[in-house]
Amino acid sequence: MSAQPLAESLVQSVDWLAIAPPTLAAVVALAVLVVDLFVPEPRKAVLGWVSVAGLAAATALLLPLLDGDRATFCTDAPARACSYTADHFTLVIQFLVLGGALLAALLSVTHLDDERRRVPVGEFWFLLLSSAAGAALLPASRDLATLIVALEAASLPAFALVGIRHGDKRSSEAALKFFLSSVTATAVSLMGISFVYATTGTLHLTQVAQRLTHVDGQLHTLAQAGVVLTLVGFAFKTAAAPFHFWVPDTYVGAPLPVAAYLSVVGKAVGFSGLILVTVVAFPSYADVWGPALAVLAALTMTAGNVAALRQRATRAYSAVRLLAWSSVGQAGYLLVPIAAAGYTKDAERAIGSTVAYALMYAAVNLGAFAVAALVGRGRALNRIADYRGLYATNPLSALLLAFFLLCLAGLPPGVIGLFAKVTVFSAAVDAGLGWLAVVMAVNVVIALFYYLQWTALLFRAPEGEPVRHRVPAPLTAALALTGVLGVALSGAPQLVLRFAAGGLF
Repeated sequence: MSAQPLAESLVQSVDWLAIAPPTLAAVVALAVLVVDLFVPEPRKAVLGWVSVAGLAAATALLLPLLDGDRATFCTDAPARACSYTADHFTLVIQFLVLGGALLAALLSVTHLDDERRRVPVGEFWFLLLSSAAGAALLPASRDLATLIVALEAASLPAFALVGIRHGDKRSSEAALKFFLSSVTATAVSLMGISFVYATTGTLHLTQVAQRLTHVDGQLHTLAQAGVVLTLVGFAFKTAAAPFHFWVPDTYVGAPLPVAAYLSVVGKAVGFSGLILVTVVAFPSYADVWGPALAVLAALTMTAGNVAALRQRATRAYSAVRLLAWSSVGQAGYLLVPIAAAGYTKDAERAIGSTVAYALMYAAVNLGAFAVAALVGRGRALNRIADYRGLYATNPLSALLLAFFLLCLAGLPPGVIGLFAKVTVFSAAVDAGLGWLAVVMAVNVVIALFYYLQWTALLFRAPEGEPVRHRVPAPLTAALALTGVLGVALSGAPQLVLRFAAGGLF
């Protein structure tokens, strides 16, 4: 008699609408891989447009989920807990991830046309879609096992994407550095999670949060070690200092659309995982992770901005390196509200600041990479010096890049950048982290120098014969989307915070 209820509890109904966005991305990835076997080489460009359409459809599937929270893969014993939850936080991060992947795909269509001989088309699109599916799964994960599986589903294809160019030593070296750092992070996280499971007897985040407050005294040290190791693993994933050294070489060695994808989607994956384990799973250890993340935030923004400041305009790939170090600095700003959540009772509001900043950063950073991809088509070394006089040859692209850089700097007319920085700054002040707010203010001033220096270069007289850049249709679409989004958000910046913070958990 007891076997029947047990069997019934193991048979779960699946909410297919809730899991539709990552599922569709995964299905399209498999379809592209199979179709690639039968499509002749001259017609493989169609795979790119199928992938773009698949990512657009996956993003559109978020709309039916806006009517309320959904959960699936749930267990009722001993208390109800679910492994997949489509709440407001999930939908916002999935929108960021799938939208970022869509824009990276538009950049990739043009890039693959230029490098068809060195990059296998079918494999590229399969890996990009697979990584996007894993990245979309992660913010919905509500148990530690699903969280790690989603993290690796997003990361493993990214290793191959970085090193996908045939015969390119820089690409192979970048992929190896990225792989080794990420595998180390995963190993550390898994050890931490195993300690947490040993002390709590559960993997569901909400149950972990409840049971950590009642851990036996003899297991208290083991629980603390588990929390710390889990956080260290996610610090690797977010490129927080001192675990950030793989970033510049990886961005330079990867195809430029892949670097753009990692700068936005890879960052979103790391930060959403970090938010889930700190605020949802380990709130009772806020006195441990709050100060630790505050220190990491200060170190990360300082290391990133100082390194970006030292980039020479004539060095090969200096434009991509500057964007890479800038992304490290921006990661430091993103860490500030998460650290603040450990000091305040209103953690949801603090996390809303991080999500709002991530949305702003995603739009304008992808736009900056789109212009970099355009310039890189005529100037293979993609130096900062190559952008001198861009306004004379391509006024619209120069104006867009100037706007994106001013947004990243937090200066008008990039109002959305200023708004996002003020929001993060306020989160630190409200949490009583005055010293961290001062460090952030100093770093914002440092960043102003190199952003404005690059912006001014765009409008100087060009040296030598001007190189005119033809803008292909997919690249035009990516520039237009990021430009319109940046301008619209600068016109109504309060919409970002409302969208990001409205009932996150």
